[in-house]
Amino acid sequence: MYHFIALTLIPGVGPVNAKSLLGYCGSAEAVFKTKKRELLKIPGIGEAAAEAIIKKTPFERVDEEITFLEKSGVRCITFTYDDYPKRLKHIHDAPLVLFYSGNVNLNSAKTLGIVGTRNATEYGRHICEQLIEDLKEEQIVFISGLAYGIDIAAHKACVKRDVPNIGVLAHGLDMVYPYAHKDTAKKMIINGGLLTEHMSKTLPDKQNFPKRNRIVAGMVDGLIVVETAENGGAVITAMLANAYNKDVMAFPGNITSPVSKGCNALIKTNRAAIVENAKDVLDVMCWSKADEKKQAVQTTMFNELNDEEQLLYNIIKSSPEIGIDEITSQSALTPGTIAGVLLNLEFYSLITNLPGKRYKLL
Repeated sequence: MYHFIALTLIPGVGPVNAKSLLGYCGSAEAVFKTKKRELLKIPGIGEAAAEAIIKKTPFERVDEEITFLEKSGVRCITFTYDDYPKRLKHIHDAPLVLFYSGNVNLNSAKTLGIVGTRNATEYGRHICEQLIEDLKEEQIVFISGLAYGIDIAAHKACVKRDVPNIGVLAHGLDMVYPYAHKDTAKKMIINGGLLTEHMSKTLPDKQNFPKRNRIVAGMVDGLIVVETAENGGAVITAMLANAYNKDVMAFPGNITSPVSKGCNALIKTNRAAIVENAKDVLDVMCWSKADEKKQAVQTTMFNELNDEEQLLYNIIKSSPEIGIDEITSQSALTPGTIAGVLLNLEFYSLITNLPGKRYKLL
């Protein structure tokens, strides 16, 4: 943990370059034992970074942070820990270190993000209340950014109903911003938590909020945008979630309302699925009872696949979608055998047939 925190303090070394250092040197501790000439051979590591590593410049600040962690009960979770959010780990610039105050599993089975404008209307706040109420029995952990407007409306709705929720912060855990949300934040820690990549004494500076948004987008299975302006921060979060292959959903709004233009645009450009209620959300996420039953049937079928069926299933699984010619080339089976096996897989509801003799998993 100590050397991981130190790595985050090296000038010019962000999450991507830090992982390069780990890859080349073998461990965080080994980075600080590597000779300067070797460090300079590592892509992305310049003179200033190498010099800071050699002189162990950040160690004094790390000592100070460790003292804060011990006194406050905040956990430091490094990229290599088992309890690091696995969903987040898949994004290329995932934080090397996270600081967490809370008791909810960061790798819960179901997670949803709720984001939106800081200038929420009564309509937006009502959506948050109703959505959390209708989903409270679904064992979902909700994630947002503790900001004014939609974020805090979602957090308060969760706290009111004892639904687990996590706030991702754009500053250190020695403070709460906005200060007006301090009481809600305290209650969240009881059945949820506060999470950040920033050390104590880090202020909520402007550049930290987009970084916060990428954590929200990276940690969720699906992202729900309730209200947002056309160029609002929630649109950025939605774009990030799309880039991370997460399901994005948006509630439509009045076409004359500035805080609905972003949601309407996401829907109109097919960057978000339109949802109007909790059932729609469950359907998009395939978390409805019918989907669970279908999944159980698929699992049973999957366990009964013969060798040829298993082979073609794995080939189709390897791509978002794949054509019949490529399936034939990779499988080395006869066209007649392939046709029969594909028909079986469709019957098992494991794959679907697309136009142009292309296939993908259901």
